[in-house]
Amino acid sequence: MHLFLPVVVTSLASFAFLSRQMRSSMLEVIRQDYIRTARAKGLSEKKVIMKHALRNSLIPIITLMGGLLPAMVGGSIIIETIFSIPGIGQLAFQAILDRDYPLIMAELVIASSLTVVGILIVDILYSFVDPRIAFTKKAA
Repeated sequence: MHLFLPVVVTSLASFAFLSRQMRSSMLEVIRQDYIRTARAKGLSEKKVIMKHALRNSLIPIITLMGGLLPAMVGGSIIIETIFSIPGIGQLAFQAILDRDYPLIMAELVIASSLTVVGILIVDILYSFVDPRIAFTKKAA
């Protein structure tokens, strides 16, 4: 229960950013010609939005989600300070102040590993959202 507020604060900031990006991406996709064509073919509005518009508007959102893992570590410094939680963010900040170079390098390795994992997850999600993206070579 003691982690409820830090989790809410961290996730609300990310959610607000992603929701604004999703809105603009969806508005951009809805204006496309293929959405008008789908509506003209007589598809229901729900099917047009869920099948055609949503899938194509998710691609920029998935791209942005890849950067959230390392951003959470960076943002944890502020959250840990406000809520007095001893964590990796405060440890990194204290290491910088103390010039503890091995610990700073370890923190950078963790942040870069999270970046690589985030990019890997994004690439895998791309193949689920967009069927044109495949990681295997197609036979000609």
